[in-house]
Amino acid sequence: MRALLLFLVLLAAAPVAATAKLSPLGEKPDWSELDAFQRTITRAEFVSLLEKIYAPDGASKGLIEIHGNSARISTSPGKPPYILEFAEPGSAKPAPRFWKTRAELPARPSNKPLAGLKIAIDPGHLGGKWAKMEERWFQIGNSKPVTEGDMTLRVAKMLIPRLQALGAEVALTRTGSEPATSLRPAQLRKAATAALREKGERATPFAVQKESEKLFYRTAEIRRRADIVNSTIRPDLVLCLHFNAEPWGNPAKPTLVKENHLHFLITGAWSRKELEFEDQRHEMLLKLLSRSFDEESAVTKSLAKSTAAATGLPPYIYTGGTVVRIDSAGYIWARNLLANRLFRCPVIYAEPYVMNSREAFQRIQAGDYEGKKTIAGRARPSIYREYADAIAAGLAAHYRLD
Repeated sequence: MRALLLFLVLLAAAPVAATAKLSPLGEKPDWSELDAFQRTITRAEFVSLLEKIYAPDGASKGLIEIHGNSARISTSPGKPPYILEFAEPGSAKPAPRFWKTRAELPARPSNKPLAGLKIAIDPGHLGGKWAKMEERWFQIGNSKPVTEGDMTLRVAKMLIPRLQALGAEVALTRTGSEPATSLRPAQLRKAATAALREKGERATPFAVQKESEKLFYRTAEIRRRADIVNSTIRPDLVLCLHFNAEPWGNPAKPTLVKENHLHFLITGAWSRKELEFEDQRHEMLLKLLSRSFDEESAVTKSLAKSTAAATGLPPYIYTGGTVVRIDSAGYIWARNLLANRLFRCPVIYAEPYVMNSREAFQRIQAGDYEGKKTIAGRARPSIYREYADAIAAGLAAHYRLD
């Protein structure tokens, strides 16, 4: 009996094997994917990218540890760490990837600076009947509703012929207002309940419904678009088109604001809390090791220059959250967003115009038109054409051979 009691005490005291901590709808990563990156990066470059761009302020401490000429990376609970070996300076092997850098594009004429370049355009959000669910919809009085998903798709469709004329091959992640994912909120209630509990929130019927909707349009939809990009399109660059917004208060009586600004986002700036999710830790390392940062930042600097010149908008300056400022002007920031970490190639988020700013609202109400109209005291082109022309000009400037 005493032996049995001792066994039960020891059993109760033994640690319970933890399960992997995964993001909502995330899948357990295959750590062997990193095998292809063995000895493709030096210790100095790895540490620089990790500490300056991808995991600032010591966010990876205890999860990724540098020992000699290798990194010990935490994987699943109870499993041994993954060992990534660094290359000796001057002997790094090429990192595997399906996308091409500017320098790797074939020779091209000056009037076709995008020849050989494959671009995927991701029109942010959803339009049509889904816009209200996403809360990217507002209406003032009897004005035309402002629906971001429809607006980004309009810009995307304008961009296609502009980029094709410059020589690019272009594909869209969506061509209409319908979602790319086949999942719907009702199918995500179990996952929503688990997500609420993970956040320490009560799983009331209303909370589960709202969380189910968020998992549908913020998570399932973006994961499906990532599948399309990575498996089908396999582009050299992804352009994620968005319009920004400031808080508009009561949706029934939205408020217009004075602020109107511009910024671009590239991949980076994982927080400690985010890196504790095994799938996010794995995704961060894939982005770092593929070296997308240099290409993303170079392209985005050209886009920021052309878009700031076309719009006259000031930069949006982050004052909180985990972000890394990339340029001195404040137009370019690194953030960890689901799409820019899942798309396995350079990804650029464009965030021009505040939809509920007084000036942008007037321009949106004016719709699309040729030439210029006087709006808010200035002769301006259609907001959609201005957006598309600025992006096309920035890409042409970056990829044009000197």
